Amino acid sequence: MRDNLVLIDELLKDSFSQPQREKENPLDVLIRTILSQNTSDKNSHRAFANLKRKFPNWEDLIGAPEEEIEREIRCGGLSRIKAARIKEALKRIKDKTDSLSLEFLEKLSVEEARNFLLSLPGVGDKTASCVLLFSFGKPVFPVDTHIHRIINRLGIFGNRLNPKKIEELVEAHLPPNRFLSLHLNLIRLGREICHPRNPDCPKCPLKELCKFYEVRLSSQG
Repeated sequence: MRDNLVLIDELLKDSFSQPQREKENPLDVLIRTILSQNTSDKNSHRAFANLKRKFPNWEDLIGAPEEEIEREIRCGGLSRIKAARIKEALKRIKDKTDSLSLEFLEKLSVEEARNFLLSLPGVGDKTASCVLLFSFGKPVFPVDTHIHRIINRLGIFGNRLNPKKIEELVEAHLPPNRFLSLHLNLIRLGREICHPRNPDCPKCPLKELCKFYEVRLSSQG
């Protein structure tokens, strides 16, 4: 299992490169990931850009009416729910830190940091893991819809696993220094090749390892 994951990481690097990503402001990652829920990448990026332009300082968002927040993120869908969750999450963080900061998570264990993030409204496993990986470089592996689809299609763990189980298996079997590259390159693979419908299997660098492709070939021939 470890060898398969390492091979997948290497094949994706050969095709897409070694991703480079600077550590990001954890509040930005938190809000952006909440906005990404149940919508397309394009719409969530636009919603975050609108919100950041309107509230360059997240302190200002805490005092804003929810209707104003909702208006800025409407393009991302579920705007009423997400506006309320973002505002409440920031309030709880400020109550915890007095300075609206998540930097204290740096000193916590993965379990402690994850548990705090999961206590916030609108934060599930993927959102918590994104904050911990992208902002603090902690050894966690976020599983989004692209990764969930691709790992199940590959069949390396079976083909009916939920995102949480995939996260646990990857974290247990892949060296932590490969988490970021595998995460980012699997997302790129999902966006460019392994689409939800009509995946472009002949172009996929992982096709020789893929159970989905194997079945697809046998059904065509």
